[in-house]
Amino acid sequence: PSPRSCQSNGANEEALRYEIEALKQKDLALDQEIAQLLSEGYSLEELEQHISLLHEYNDIKDAGQMLLGKLAVIRGVTTKQLYPEYDLELSD
Repeated sequence: PSPRSCQSNGANEEALRYEIEALKQKDLALDQEIAQLLSEGYSLEELEQHISLLHEYNDIKDAGQMLLGKLAVIRGVTTKQLYPEYDLELSD
């Protein structure tokens, strides 16, 4: 192996170590957050249901945004210009 490839491998290994450590920290933070919610009286089933509903909401919102985008293209306007017509807030 060339000196350059050895340096590259070392840098890649260091980047992977850093990424692993960051993921471990994120895992720990999530475990702590779950423990906090459980101590507040939430159940795992309730939390899983909430997450499932958030995913469903996001999927529906994405589909709505896609439809608004297609309608805006057809009408030759921006999506933002369609919001008042459908009583939508820009934060929606």
